[in-house]
Amino acid sequence: MKTYNIKENMPSVELALNRVNVIIKYEKDKAIKLIHGYGSHGVGGKIKEALHQYLELLVNKQKIKAYIPGEAFGNLLGYDQVIKTYQNLLQTDSDYKKANEGITYIIL
Repeated sequence: MKTYNIKENMPSVELALNRVNVIIKYEKDKAIKLIHGYGSHGVGGKIKEALHQYLELLVNKQKIKAYIPGEAFGNLLGYDQVIKTYQNLLQTDSDYKKANEGITYIIL
């Protein structure tokens, strides 16, 4: 699984989402991991919040199959079935089941 750091160089939300669009357009793997951070105080940064809203839109438009926020592995957030369905794609990743709020998995 490839990992992409979309917060590198502290981009604007717009630039970070543009990076995600390019990644999704050209990525050939079935699952990827995005590093977006979670904000300086641990309560959710602007990129993370905008990313999750955008990914929900992409799921609804059937542009991606699913996404799983890192924190879904430590909390009941409604992603249990998605995690179970795609665990074979995720389980070799070093952050799998670590409840890392600074990452999100995307299933393409």
